[in-house]
Amino acid sequence: MRVHLMVFFLISYTVNGQIEYSISEETERGVSVGNIAKDLGIDATTLSLRKFRMITSSSKQYFNLDVNTGALSVNEPIDREQVCELKTTCFLNYELVLESPLELYKMEFKILDINDNFPTFPLNEYHLNVAEFLSPGARFTLPNAQDFDEGTNSVQTYYLSPLEHFRLEMQTRGDGSKYPELVLEKPLDREQQSTHRLVITAKDGGNPERSGDAQVIVTVLDTNDNAPAFEHSLYRASILENSPNGTLVTKVHATDLDEGQNGEIRYSFSNSTSADLQRLFLIHPQTGEVKVNGILDVQRSVLEMFIEATDNGAFGMSSTAKLLVEVIDVNNNAPEVTITSLSSPIPEDAAPGTVIALLSVLDKDPGENGKVTCQIPANIPFQLKPSFDNYYSLVTVGLLDRELVNEYNITITATDLGSPPIVTQKTVLVQISDVNDNPPKFARQSCDISVTENNHPGASLLQVSASDLDISGNGQVSYALRDIDIAGSSLSSFLSLNSENGNIYAKSTFDYEQLRSFHFQVVAKDNGSPALSAALTVNIFIADQNDNAPVILYPGARNGSVAVEIVPRLADAGYLVTKVVADDADSGQNAWLSYHLQQSSDSSLFRVLPNTGELRTTRSMRSTDSIKHKVIILVKDNGEPSLSSTVALGILLADSLPQALPDFDDGMEGQEQLTSLNLYLIISLASISFVFLGFVLFLLLTRFFHCRTNLSRSGCCSGCCPVDEHDKYRFNVRMLPRSHFTPGMVEVSGVGKLTHTYLYRASVGVGPSNKNLLVNGDAGSLSNGAGLQVPTACVQVRKVKSDHFNAILVC
Repeated sequence: MRVHLMVFFLISYTVNGQIEYSISEETERGVSVGNIAKDLGIDATTLSLRKFRMITSSSKQYFNLDVNTGALSVNEPIDREQVCELKTTCFLNYELVLESPLELYKMEFKILDINDNFPTFPLNEYHLNVAEFLSPGARFTLPNAQDFDEGTNSVQTYYLSPLEHFRLEMQTRGDGSKYPELVLEKPLDREQQSTHRLVITAKDGGNPERSGDAQVIVTVLDTNDNAPAFEHSLYRASILENSPNGTLVTKVHATDLDEGQNGEIRYSFSNSTSADLQRLFLIHPQTGEVKVNGILDVQRSVLEMFIEATDNGAFGMSSTAKLLVEVIDVNNNAPEVTITSLSSPIPEDAAPGTVIALLSVLDKDPGENGKVTCQIPANIPFQLKPSFDNYYSLVTVGLLDRELVNEYNITITATDLGSPPIVTQKTVLVQISDVNDNPPKFARQSCDISVTENNHPGASLLQVSASDLDISGNGQVSYALRDIDIAGSSLSSFLSLNSENGNIYAKSTFDYEQLRSFHFQVVAKDNGSPALSAALTVNIFIADQNDNAPVILYPGARNGSVAVEIVPRLADAGYLVTKVVADDADSGQNAWLSYHLQQSSDSSLFRVLPNTGELRTTRSMRSTDSIKHKVIILVKDNGEPSLSSTVALGILLADSLPQALPDFDDGMEGQEQLTSLNLYLIISLASISFVFLGFVLFLLLTRFFHCRTNLSRSGCCSGCCPVDEHDKYRFNVRMLPRSHFTPGMVEVSGVGKLTHTYLYRASVGVGPSNKNLLVNGDAGSLSNGAGLQVPTACVQVRKVKSDHFNAILVC
């Protein structure tokens, strides 16, 4: 018959994260137990988000939790006797775990007993041999009934029927336990009735009351009227849990006052001893020695057995003694470490005190052997903190740096307090996730790059590279140019940058003469949030190429004419004719100039100093030297390949300034050398001099009339015209600065001596002519920028004195 009981639920308390419920066993599935969220004060809507779950060591899930409402209900009926066996109180323990943040609660279910078990006897039928000569009052031990319920639901009373010759009495042993005894009420007469069938009934105190019975068959025997008697009604012994088979537990002893076979005693376990204990121990039938015959289990610290002593009489008589064996625990169970929750990976910027894991430690040994201490290595930024009961929290105690250590294999060592102690180790892998805490880093703060001018656009100049200790996007580096203004233009017009690999390319051709150096910054930025960056300063130096030929500054030619220098015939060797001044826009050795006499009408007369460019005479003038000379001076730089320029110079040998200059534009002339005339030639020339003078006079008259004709038409004759007040031209004089002269330029002595290292250049705008005219002017008026009236164009100033100047004019 199924008895339906009202389920009794009681929330006892919720203290320090612990809650207790009471529930009757065999409660039907689906019956509500309570609401955890309400009882713990937790918002029920957050249970699912916080991954709320129940953890238990039980193999069955007896309760069901609705994570949406927090309602707790029965998932499977609980059999208290199966779960807790013979324990007086029965509890089921659960752990409640919530994450974000990590929280732990302990929950206990007290399983209340109901009267769902009937009292049962080990056997359905018991046999007793009773001698007929026994007088009333003889006692016989009957077996105890077993009821797995507790308290009043267990066996309370025994009843016997019929009661004609026997009655039932309850006896108490030394440990307080009670057992039934069959007491002879009337003498037995075997001849009248040899067998008596009795029924013993055991009843519990539950509601409704439950009972169980067994048959007791009494056989009436003759003779042997003394039963064996034990020295002690209760024996106690202790034995180590790890005792091997054959270990002696104790030895019982009983005596029988009868003689012969009626006094010989045999020992055995009574039927009241459970079958598993009868297999676990052996008793010697003659000696009464009890020995180990199996593996002992400390879960049951005290084992209860009943030993029966029976004589060998024809009608054997027996008595029973109780044996209590205490199993002494030895440290044979290792601690068990269970990780109930683990947060991995954790960010490297996690604050100290962050809970990483929750773990429980259990040792099945009782007492000191079951007490456990836990520890982790001391050289890591983590700490193991006890939570409550056998729970520990793994928390951070220092700063983490993924770039130094990206993961930790934390070994948890659990050691019990047994002797010797047993150690269990469990390794927890905690990985460290990256945060963007490292900016990109260049190997150096600046770098210098040399680029040769005239480079090709698109040429790769250099590749910059920055490293970032972070990983993934936090360590992915991109590059950019920080735009600045260079020589009036944006940096982007000069350079381009590959943002992925850091290659820098030239977008234009560099010219050393226009831009010799510049600097800019390359910014390296990672892809983190927020992004971090670093800058590298790059100094670009343009290297010179020999791409500029020397430029002749002095002497200079105008309109294709040749500059002319006048050298006195009395000049000695080493006389300074002029100094060639040149400049090269290149730098370094590309601008190192050397001067060479490339061509000369008389190579023995002039020489050029290669370092200063000074043109000097190599010897004194001779009467046989030609009056005019033309030299070509080569100015060459020291580049590779070398570039050069030339300048042509006309040299006139004269002691005074001629009114007209010869033409030097018709190439090099042969030397006009006067040979020694024979005396007869002198006489011949003297005789024809008068004829020659007449011819010259004729030519002058012809030229005069021709000049007058041209003057009437063009204002000047084909020759040199006199200065006319109504036909004046203004020419301007420009002073060249000292920077156009080389440091080696010095004063030159001789006729036309240079007293100042100044060069004057004058010019007027008139048409070309093929004649030269020497004009004198006032130096003071030139230095003040005054103009002179001249009939023709002044090409170049050649000689300057302190009080006047000489200028060669080309008409």
